[in-house]
Amino acid sequence: MKSAIKTLNRQYQQTILRCLGIFVFSLLFTACTSVGNIKTGASATLDTIKTGAVNTLDTISEKTNIGNNPRDPLEGFNRAMFSFNEGLDDYLLKPSAELYRSVLPSFVQTAIGNFFANAGDIWTAANNFMQGNVTDGVNDVMRVAFNSTFGLAGFIDIASAAGMPKHREDFGQTLGRWGMPAGPYVMLPLLGASTLRDTIATPVDFKGDFLFSQTSVSVRNTSTVLRFVDRRASVLDASKLIEEAALDKYVFIRDAYLQRRAGQVNPDKD
Repeated sequence: MKSAIKTLNRQYQQTILRCLGIFVFSLLFTACTSVGNIKTGASATLDTIKTGAVNTLDTISEKTNIGNNPRDPLEGFNRAMFSFNEGLDDYLLKPSAELYRSVLPSFVQTAIGNFFANAGDIWTAANNFMQGNVTDGVNDVMRVAFNSTFGLAGFIDIASAAGMPKHREDFGQTLGRWGMPAGPYVMLPLLGASTLRDTIATPVDFKGDFLFSQTSVSVRNTSTVLRFVDRRASVLDASKLIEEAALDKYVFIRDAYLQRRAGQVNPDKD
């Protein structure tokens, strides 16, 4: 009798152990399945996010042509330099221009702008002659003569009132008239938007600038700083409009510059 009871107890214990084993195995299988489902769901979610991001970037590229403009193969470098210039403008040049505008009366600002414009007419005249625009070159020489004498060293623009129009010509335009292509777009430190052709011409423009190349170091440095601030002050309102209206300020400035330069080099073309 006792042996029979022991046998039944062993069988009962074995049955319980089997049931526990099955239960534990079921739990482990369910857990593994759940983890697998979580991983699958997470992967699917990540794939969805990636696909959405790629589609969004593609849409932006189509609308703004970012990274796809053959005229701007150096866009990575140019955007980095653009950010550098923007930071320099925000912390130094723009505040200086705002202070300049708020402190100096408008007629003084106009006189300073006229003075620099008159000095620039000397190099403009030289470029018009190099481009074969003799009539415009003579006009520019007469402007310098009138404004430097009757206009008190150029602070008053007598020539424009006398019917001699203002021209703006540089060596980059001269190279363009001679047939040199513009080349890729380039963003220069501090100087801003340019092209490869205009970048090559920049040292020649500095050399042809009377105030930069033909004066003492102190005069050159002072006039250069004052000219930068005066020019920045003259476009304060325009820069605010660009910041408010442009989807991508870099693209807006690039396209506007390239279009403007093309019109300056070939004014007779649409």
